[in-house]
This record gives sequence, C-alpha cells and structure tokens, in this order.
Amino acid sequence: MIAVDTNVIVRFLVRDDARQAEAVRRRLKLAEERRERLKIPLLVVLETIWVLESAYEKTRSEILDAIRDMRQMPVFEFEADRVIEGLLNDGPRCKADLADILIAHAAEKSGCDAGMTFDKGAAKLPFFNLLK
Repeated sequence: MIAVDTNVIVRFLVRDDARQAEAVRRRLKLAEERRERLKIPLLVVLETIWVLESAYEKTRSEILDAIRDMRQMPVFEFEADRVIEGLLNDGPRCKADLADILIAHAAEKSGCDAGMTFDKGAAKLPFFNLLK
C-alpha cells in the first residue's frame, strides 16, 4: 500500500497547480484501474485541515465535505477510519477547532480517558480539561 502526503491531497482538493493536479488525477485513475488502495495517514488529515484553513481559508463545512467525499472514494483508505468518522460527526456541531476534535478522537481511540490543554477552545470538548 502507498501512503499519500498532504501536498497530494491539497492539490487534489484545491487544484491550484494545474500540472500537479493533473498528475494526481492520473495517479488516482491508475490506482482505480488497478483496484489499488492509497492510505491517508491520520497526520495527513490533521495537516490538511491546517493547510486548508490557514493557506486556503476554506470553511469548516468545506473541509468536512472534502474529507467526507474522499472517504467515499474506493481508492482511499484512511488510517483510523473511526477517528475520521468521529471528526465528521462532531465537526459540524462542536465549536472547537477541527484539529482539536480530531486530536480528541484519536487520543480516545488510543485508550486515553481525557486530555489536558491550555486551549480554551479545545477545553469546550468533553474530552479535554483546561490546565490552569
């Protein structure tokens, strides 16, 4: 299995570089023809959220829709799919940053009972406790 890096996902989603976007399209088509699965590591999802928010000023719903759409594509396999499912479920209704929601779900799935943070926004999630 081949892992996909953040820059490939970003080119696929925003298509801001025509040459690279076409290279991604061709590679995904080849993977589809070969019935190959391409792995999207959890850290790539986190980094993609940051890049789409900060560099491309994408909205919360645009980011969640993009992740949801990629999750439906047979060519992609997400690491920790249940963590991604939690992000997609909580993302629209929670006020915390998407990255913090993802971190909370990842930590819970890895066996953590709670998290500590200085981030008041993250502390709005039931998982996090504000460290004072």
